[in-house]
Amino acid sequence: MGNLVAIVGRPNVGKSTLFNRLTDSRNAIVDETAGVTRDRTYGKGEWNGKKFSVIDTGGYVIGSDDVFEGEIRKQVNVALEEASIILFVVDVKNGIMDDDQRVASLLRKTSKKVFLVVNKVDNHALQNDATEFYSLGLGEIYNISSINGSGTGELLDDMTKVMEVEPEREENELPKFAIVGRPNVGKSSLTNALLGVERNIVTDIAGTTRDAIHSHYKAYGKDFILVDTAGIRKKGKVEEGLEYYSVMRSVRAIENCDVCLLMLDAKLGFEAQDMNIFGLAQKNHRGIVILVNKWDLVEKDTSTMKKVEDEIRAKLAPFKDVPILFISALNKQRIMKAVETAIEVYENRTKKIPTRVLNEYIIPVIEHYPPPSTKGKSVKIKFAQQLPTHAPTFAFYSNLPQYIPESYSRFIENRMREHFNFTGVPIQIFFRKKV
Repeated sequence: MGNLVAIVGRPNVGKSTLFNRLTDSRNAIVDETAGVTRDRTYGKGEWNGKKFSVIDTGGYVIGSDDVFEGEIRKQVNVALEEASIILFVVDVKNGIMDDDQRVASLLRKTSKKVFLVVNKVDNHALQNDATEFYSLGLGEIYNISSINGSGTGELLDDMTKVMEVEPEREENELPKFAIVGRPNVGKSSLTNALLGVERNIVTDIAGTTRDAIHSHYKAYGKDFILVDTAGIRKKGKVEEGLEYYSVMRSVRAIENCDVCLLMLDAKLGFEAQDMNIFGLAQKNHRGIVILVNKWDLVEKDTSTMKKVEDEIRAKLAPFKDVPILFISALNKQRIMKAVETAIEVYENRTKKIPTRVLNEYIIPVIEHYPPPSTKGKSVKIKFAQQLPTHAPTFAFYSNLPQYIPESYSRFIENRMREHFNFTGVPIQIFFRKKV
C-alpha cells in the first residue's frame, strides 16, 4: 500500500519544519504561533531509493485550552491506524511535558515503527539535555534540528531501512478507480449502486467507513477494480478526527489507483477539504473525475448546473480540464455515465503519443508562437518526446531551457490538451537542455 509516514506531537514542537525537510518543500505554513498549520500537510519524499508519503498531523489540530484531551489524542490514534511509520516529535528546550507523556503512553502500545525525534538540538549542551527523553520508553532517540537539517540524514537512513520497496506495477493489471471525498458525501452509496449489492453498510452517520475495500466490477463490457474508502469503523471512532481521517484515507486510496472519483455533496458545494483531496490526486498525477452527488436534493432551474460547474472550475484553476458530473447515487442517476467517464480518463492517462505524431503537431505551434526572448537571447525548442512513465510526462529539448517561463509551459500544456485530449489527467512538462 506504500510507505505512509505520520508526524505527531503537541503543537509548536517543529512538526511542520520537519515535514518541509522530509519532503524538501516549503508547503506547510510555519509560524511561531501554536497550532498555526492548517492545510498543505501532505507531501512526498524519497531517500536511498525509497519513496514515501508524509502527513503533518499539525494541520488537523484545532487549538483549544485542553489541546491533548481534544485533538492530539485523535491525531495519534488515526496515525496509529493508518500510517506505517510514526515520527513522534518533542522539543528539547521544553523538556518532557505532560502531553508528551500522554502521547508516549499511546505509542508504547503499538507494534508500528515509532521514531522519537528530539527537535531543536543545535548545540552540545542540548544533546545532553535530550537524553531525558529516553525515559519515555520508546527506545532510541534521534537528535535533530529541523531548521538547519542536522540529524535528519541519520533519521532518514533508519526510516528507509524499515520501509517497503514499492512494487512495480504490472502492465496487465485492471484499472483501479478510487471513490474519495469527505465523510458522508455518499461514497458507499455509489459503490453499492454500481455493484448492485449492499457490499458496504451505508448509514447517515458521517465517517462510518473504515478500510479501503476493493471490488471487482465486471458488467456491460466494463472490467475494473473499484476502491471504496470504506469498511466499518468501530463506533467509538466515528466522531474522532473525521477531517484527518478523510485525508489519511484518501492518501492511501489515491496512491493506489489510476483514476479518482472525487465525490462532493451538492448541498455543500466544493469546500476546502475537497480542494485538499483534489490536490492530493493532482500531486500524484492520478486521473480525476468530479461527481457532484445528491443532485436530486437541490432546488434548481435551467442555469443551476452551469453555475455550480463554473464555480467549481474557478476553484480548480489553473487545472480546469476535469470532467464534472451531477449524479444521485441513491437514485442511480448518471452513475453509469460516471463509470464511462472514468474509463475515458483512464485511457487518456495511459495513452502513448508516438514521437513523430507529437512533433508534427507541436513544433509548428511552437514556431508560430515561440518562447519569449530573454536577455537578448532567442530561446528555441527543437524536439519533444513523451517519457516512459505511468502518467503523461513530456520532455521538450531547448537551447536555453532555464529561460522558459511557467506561462509558456502552460500554453504548451493547453495546446496539447486540446489536440490530444488529456481531459481529467494532470500532465507534466519538462524543458531539458538539447545536447
